[in-house]
Amino acid sequence: MLSLQKELESPLSSRKLACPVGGQWTSFQLVDEFGSGEPYAGLAYFVTDSEGQRYPGNLDATGIGKVDNHYAGPISLVLDQKYRAHEKLYTELQRRDSYPLEITELQVRAEQTRYLNTNATRTRENPAQARADEFFQVEVRHLVRHVAHLPPEVYRHYPLSMGPARLMGEHGKLGVALMPQKHTVLEVRPLRALRPMLSTAPEFCALNLYQLALMSTLTYCPFGQMPDKSPITTPVSFTQQPSIGNWFADALAKFEELWKLYPEQAKPCYYPLYEDVPYSKRLEIVPFDPNLYAVNNPELGVDQEHPAKVHFLDDRKLGAKATDTQAFITHNNELILIAVRGTSETLPDGLRDADARQVPFEEGVGQVHQGFYGAAKKAAAFVTSYLDRFYTGQKLLICGHSLGGAVALLLSEMLRRRAGFDYNIQLYTYGAPRAADATFVKNAQSLVHYRMVNHNDPVPSVPGSWMNTKPGVYGTGTALMFINVPVGLSVFVAGITNWTGEPYAHHGILRHFLPVEFGRQEKSSILWTPSCDTITQHAACEVALQHKHGLPDRPALVSQLFHISNHFMVPSYIPACWATLRRWHQAQASGDTLVTRREYEWIADALERITQQLRDENRYLTGRGAPNGRSERPISIALTHEIDKTRATQARLVTLRTTSVSGKDVYGSLSEHPERLAKSLARWRAHAENRVAEQLAMAPTVNADIELVSGARGYVVGKPYMLDVDSII
Repeated sequence: MLSLQKELESPLSSRKLACPVGGQWTSFQLVDEFGSGEPYAGLAYFVTDSEGQRYPGNLDATGIGKVDNHYAGPISLVLDQKYRAHEKLYTELQRRDSYPLEITELQVRAEQTRYLNTNATRTRENPAQARADEFFQVEVRHLVRHVAHLPPEVYRHYPLSMGPARLMGEHGKLGVALMPQKHTVLEVRPLRALRPMLSTAPEFCALNLYQLALMSTLTYCPFGQMPDKSPITTPVSFTQQPSIGNWFADALAKFEELWKLYPEQAKPCYYPLYEDVPYSKRLEIVPFDPNLYAVNNPELGVDQEHPAKVHFLDDRKLGAKATDTQAFITHNNELILIAVRGTSETLPDGLRDADARQVPFEEGVGQVHQGFYGAAKKAAAFVTSYLDRFYTGQKLLICGHSLGGAVALLLSEMLRRRAGFDYNIQLYTYGAPRAADATFVKNAQSLVHYRMVNHNDPVPSVPGSWMNTKPGVYGTGTALMFINVPVGLSVFVAGITNWTGEPYAHHGILRHFLPVEFGRQEKSSILWTPSCDTITQHAACEVALQHKHGLPDRPALVSQLFHISNHFMVPSYIPACWATLRRWHQAQASGDTLVTRREYEWIADALERITQQLRDENRYLTGRGAPNGRSERPISIALTHEIDKTRATQARLVTLRTTSVSGKDVYGSLSEHPERLAKSLARWRAHAENRVAEQLAMAPTVNADIELVSGARGYVVGKPYMLDVDSII
């Protein structure tokens, strides 16, 4: 009687009801896709039975655990032990000030396993099935408490049964429910991700040229987050394809190989070179969890943080303060990737492009393009906020196309000069216009910048080196205005010469893509670094040659617009970069040089003709005197200087003919990791698009005798030609 009275008087939480049936057992095993339980040996777990009783334990050397004498009904299995070892990657992610991650020991173990199928599809058969009463395929997120930082679920052939969890009620909400009196095997999906391969070495390489061209193009996509407006009270998702968020937060995290860079893009597909990495080494998108992070609290309203706000700059909705600037940023433990969008189809972009007035560069010295500078300031505020949170010494890789390239240049120099920091910056730009004067360029020489120009792209010729456009004269029709948009290019109205001021100039090491046409049935291409402006910025050169009455002759630049297709990324720049990567790989593998004898002779002949044309023009100007009292001496000096630079270009051509290609030239720092590189190349070549025989990616093999081009002064737009020297930028 006393015993019964004490039981009734004890707290309810400590009572064990006599009705439930005990004496049940359940065993389980965690295995990888090869059927081995060793990767999960020793992991701490706890199970909860249908009465809420908890049973802790550790998996044995084969990944097996067992619970004896639990109450009748299913049990729920959880492996939620936090990672407590000392590997730097994981400890920094756990302890960082912004968005520290709830990393478990299970996550770290799963990141060290591998896929059985190279395409990461789930297996249909696992050796461990033979020793199981029940077999399920699970992911780390099914076995842990905090899942916001983990990848979305993928399809599986053997999904979890929801019946046991429902039977457990509240006790079945966390973990995986297992049936009693059975041995259940759980195949844990490897926690791996795809990551675009990028070299962190400062030297130019064909790999980064191609990869960053793709990343620059991706900037034209939205971020793609749903919901996308604060306050957000539900989990976020990134299902919109293509979008930046879908690339980095969804698809690559699920091991999907992406290639689409804008919705209307059709084949051929341009796949990045991906490598298989532990999930925590992917390019990260921060999690969203209001229960873990105060900055995600919906009660903050418009000040609430979410992934799009952290990773994506889009100031188009800021009213009068908007610069229509877009950029995205992401990172891992090795690098921080920053990509700036080029000109869109909006009026603010056009006005910013046209606002070519030079203003002081406040962070350094020299004068810069006012329109580009305003956008760069917005980008800098966005980027430095991110760096203050996530920079731990990584390399900074920055890229941009067109307007985005100009803004990226100014942004990079602002970061390079940021007080108290010493960022290691590497910049790749594609079809970028001039953004600053010669003084800026001279003082920014330490900035590592590789500037890609594709064949006849006219945009790098503007603003002209002679321009200093002022917004106040727009209405008079004497301003240079160009709007580079996906649907076309609006030509300028007029231009203002600025012979007395500091000229606009290009920064960086030029890499010019030159298609070489030997005939209708044969062509090739080279990527080189010509020195003469006649090749690299020919539209501006034409304007200088045809300078009349203090104003440029507009038809010379207008003629360049016939080649505006050379400016767009997917039709032109990306194929050129892809062809370069393919050809450089072939040259490196075979021990060849980058230019064959036929190409060398073909281009050398063209350069000789250019030199003669420049000399003829110089003699023509000198012989006709100075009409109307206007001196031709400045133009004559410019032509003499151009002749000297043409000789330097010829010398560079000789170097290309005699220099072999190294693995570092092609793959940069990745050449030091041949095993990683070999696996990624095998994955890349598995796509038919990367095995196709493409003439632009191959060196010529057959001799031909080709007539070249007519002179610069006598060229007629539309006339058939083999090498359009007049419009080469």
